[in-house]
Amino acid sequence: MSAEIRRGTDRFVDKQPGRVTRHSFAFGDSYDADNLRFGPMVCHDDHFLADGRGFETHRHSGLVIVTYVATGALAHTGPAGETTVPAGSIAVLRTGAGVEHSEVAAAPQTRFVQVWLSDEQPTAEPTYDVLPEGVSTVEPLPGARFDVVRLADGETCTVPPAARAHVYVVRGALLRSSLAEPMQEGDAFRFVDEPARDLAAAVASTLLVWTFAG
Repeated sequence: MSAEIRRGTDRFVDKQPGRVTRHSFAFGDSYDADNLRFGPMVCHDDHFLADGRGFETHRHSGLVIVTYVATGALAHTGPAGETTVPAGSIAVLRTGAGVEHSEVAAAPQTRFVQVWLSDEQPTAEPTYDVLPEGVSTVEPLPGARFDVVRLADGETCTVPPAARAHVYVVRGALLRSSLAEPMQEGDAFRFVDEPARDLAAAVASTLLVWTFAG
């Protein structure tokens, strides 16, 4: 059992023209043998893009990539053709044996959080799906669940017991608790074999909650 706190200020920051990326795990030039993955989660990035900027065509394989667009809009080109993902929406890319895609901001000040999950049994054909407006839960892999949790000022939520749970403050802040001082935007909890945990919002907040069966 463990409850680890990862502060957003400790992330590796990569700045490129028109883009700022904050990496929560070891990535590229930033290697940390003790921070390579969390269960199937091998990448957790928070991207800020200027309009028209982003990631031109590149290739992935053996992953399920889950994207939450926090602000602006993201233009995606891939197995479903051209798709625009608006703020507040979730998109899921299953790369299968291999796929090329691109992601470019379709609005000023676009921000999106993206998680890569290792896929031990990838589908043969890549797929890309944008969840209908208002849907805030998806299970992209067996034993993996993702929830977008929106809390009003002072409202609480319960993170269920799980083999692993990852809670990311994408917007707002959490009140001080027995676990930590106040959690700010960009901070995260990593729970391993922990019981259910109640979290309270200090202001209107949005949490990205992952639970894993293993």
